[in-house]
Amino acid sequence: MSDRRGLSYAPLGLSREDAALYIGVGTTTFDTMVADGRMPKPIHIGKRVVWDRIKIEAAFRDLGDEPRGNYLDGPLKIAGR
Repeated sequence: MSDRRGLSYAPLGLSREDAALYIGVGTTTFDTMVADGRMPKPIHIGKRVVWDRIKIEAAFRDLGDEPRGNYLDGPLKIAGR
């Protein structure tokens, strides 16, 4: 893996944009996944905010283990039932 700085190794800390790209989603979806706990919270290093690549990989692998609900669960939840 080579990034824009020419590094030949994967960095441990990823920016929000790079973290979203890493798992194949847009930043808005990534933000939602962080907020609902499917992706890890960031690490604050001084003024920088970064995500641990290893934790992102683990969370991504766990996504396939999510229980699948009935297709009506979403609409019924919105309706308050």
